[in-house]
Amino acid sequence: MTYEELQQLRYPIGTFKAPEHITSEVLNEWIETLERFPLRLEALVKFLNKEQLDTTYRPGGWTIRQVVHHVSDSHHHSYIRFKWALTEDKPIIKPYNEALWAELHDTKTAPIVMSLEHLKAVHYKLVYLLKGLNETEWKRRFIHPESNSEVPLKLNVGIYAWHCNHHYAHIENALKQNGWI
Repeated sequence: MTYEELQQLRYPIGTFKAPEHITSEVLNEWIETLERFPLRLEALVKFLNKEQLDTTYRPGGWTIRQVVHHVSDSHHHSYIRFKWALTEDKPIIKPYNEALWAELHDTKTAPIVMSLEHLKAVHYKLVYLLKGLNETEWKRRFIHPESNSEVPLKLNVGIYAWHCNHHYAHIENALKQNGWI
């Protein structure tokens, strides 16, 4: 497999590119993506068997099961980051090692239903929170210590909307490549 082919499997929808100006239309579109994602993901994966769930989406990549659990863990972190930014002045968030989390026993073996249900709850809470923010709250930020950059809440919505579509595409592509859909 060539480097270009591997990169296409890693980033099937490309990397996240934020618009220069995040309009209310773009923001609403991103929030809608977050709102719909848990049910879209569930519909894609709920009928997969153990063998299918334990298939990687690319050579050297995570299994479909690991991706589902990763999305749940990652979006849980994102929800907490929104809450910190809304209640503290530019908090420094705590990063986590996604690769090591993906190797934990629960991520490699647990039924995906637990993460699908968790994702539904987290997104329900997150979307409700986001739809109620005022203009002052949207301007709040947190600091990501790995890049030492300030992340505006509006931008973080886009990052996580992209993250939804990014991992959905990983799974969908794996299912197509194996002839399962």
